[in-house]
Amino acid sequence: MVSVRRVVPVLHTRSPARSREFFALLGMEQVMDHGWIATHASPATPSAQLSTTTGDATAPVTPVLSIEVDDVDAAYEALRASGAEVLFAPRDEEWGVRRFFVREPGSGAVLNVLAHTG
Repeated sequence: MVSVRRVVPVLHTRSPARSREFFALLGMEQVMDHGWIATHASPATPSAQLSTTTGDATAPVTPVLSIEVDDVDAAYEALRASGAEVLFAPRDEEWGVRRFFVREPGSGAVLNVLAHTG
């Protein structure tokens, strides 16, 4: 059985700098920045995170939620076997994650399911 490690909302931004400044006012620090996506976290509660993106630079669609799991390949197989719509097959990314995108059937939302590889 797959275990979820964390869930991170992904907000679309037109201005990464303005988003960074806004979340800093709420006490969040930018802990990751790849230019097209950044993650902000609370220093007091590091698991309280959200990401902002201008659009996924490495995939055809942009997710609204990232779900980190302990075994991304097992998650992929379980969802694929259930008939879930996979939008982006599992792939190792240069920033140290293996991920795939799937559509949540109730809402139609695109989810990024991932595991850290490094």
